[in-house]
Amino acid sequence: MCLVAGGIGTNLKEHFTMMILAGKHRGEDSFGVWTNEGVLKSEDFSKLDEIPDGRIGLLQCRLAMTGSFGYTQPFYNDLALVHNGEIYNHNHIRNYLKDRGVSFESDVDSEVILRLLEYLLEKGLNVETAVKKAMSMLEGDYAVAFSDGRRIYLFRDPVGVRPLYYSPNGFFASEKKVLWAIGERAIPVQPGELILLSREGAQRRKLFSILELKRMVFSEERAKLSLIRTLTHAVRVRVEKRTGVLFSGGLDSSLIALTASRYSDVVLYTAGAEGSQDLEWARKVSEELGLPLREYVFDLDDVKEAVPKVAFAIEESNPMNLAIGIPLYFATKLAREDGCKLLLSGQGADELFGGYAKYLERPELMESDLLEIGEKNLVRDDKIAMLNSVEGRVPFLDLAVISTAFNTPPEAKIRKGIRKAILREVAVELGLPKWIAERDKKAAQYGSGAQKLLKKLAKSEGMTLREYAQRAFNEAFKRG
Repeated sequence: MCLVAGGIGTNLKEHFTMMILAGKHRGEDSFGVWTNEGVLKSEDFSKLDEIPDGRIGLLQCRLAMTGSFGYTQPFYNDLALVHNGEIYNHNHIRNYLKDRGVSFESDVDSEVILRLLEYLLEKGLNVETAVKKAMSMLEGDYAVAFSDGRRIYLFRDPVGVRPLYYSPNGFFASEKKVLWAIGERAIPVQPGELILLSREGAQRRKLFSILELKRMVFSEERAKLSLIRTLTHAVRVRVEKRTGVLFSGGLDSSLIALTASRYSDVVLYTAGAEGSQDLEWARKVSEELGLPLREYVFDLDDVKEAVPKVAFAIEESNPMNLAIGIPLYFATKLAREDGCKLLLSGQGADELFGGYAKYLERPELMESDLLEIGEKNLVRDDKIAMLNSVEGRVPFLDLAVISTAFNTPPEAKIRKGIRKAILREVAVELGLPKWIAERDKKAAQYGSGAQKLLKKLAKSEGMTLREYAQRAFNEAFKRG
């Protein structure tokens, strides 16, 4: 996980220095810069004044997760490349390419993307076709930028797990604030989209939609078997030797925790106000599962202190995202203090299997919500976690799990008013106690007590929650 950024234009050294300082929280282990005039890589951020100038360039600030700890991007050869995220099948693709004569200089997953693109382009594919082919082969969460020295190409995984933004003037970055720091607008790269940046401006091409994963409707029995297989695999490839789970004691996080515990040493992390539903259930369920629980119990003063930080992270004035972000901020803060850099979450299960009450009347909203989950939910979670240098991973949003959900009969998802019916049944088959699998839980902002405390803070200052959130945003970014 890291900051990736870069651009085309003049005064790149000055711009890149400002961008690194604005986004350094995403990767404090090292930084690297490639421009057409040179390369600089260092663990010493006091060396920013040595950044090479140029007319086109890419940069990275690295939080080391996969591969050699000391290897910093950009990778460069015929192409230069930076990547934020994780490629879970990088060893498989590495071996595929080695069998075809491709050599590597590191064991870092990002290099696999570069070598794959180079290989496909050498086979005569154009850039669009090569990137689409790469998307079909890569299993992971990624935001990628690469350059041939004249143009910069950007693409993002088909779900939108990792954020990526660009400006009409030819710059890009992992977060809006990094572009705002140099006076640029921030436009999201859409999931599965390819952006071409050049001196002539920006061009957009949609290459991959998750709707392409809709194929045939399974029988319920086949859907169950497929869900067990794909979800188990999605969890297994996302764990490390020690893995944290963002935990509320609900169906989704409990199933992820139970499955992960079969492949990793799991620690559960939760945050909530004392007496909140999520905190109480996290305690009960962690004891039932026999997994250690670390909890952050926050009060009114804690929330007041956290609001500016969360507003800074989410880069918007949305009061709901502010309220959801509060427990996530404290849970990831606790994980960081505990030395845990990785947290799995249950994001996506509601959209895939009909978890929200609105789907009872309008089940078609599941699909539209899933198409929008990247910018609405995932980038919020990513930015808050990265504020604490913690990486979030989302097994339910593995493409194979999404494909299974798309091909699951609608009546298996919502049956006689029971939402996520098939997921509850699968959870029991995988060993989750029935009383946990059948639990209905409140949304995070309510279940954690964060919404109630935020409203109390707003009221104490004579504001609505919306007004309070807007003020926090304005103060974080010196606006208004």
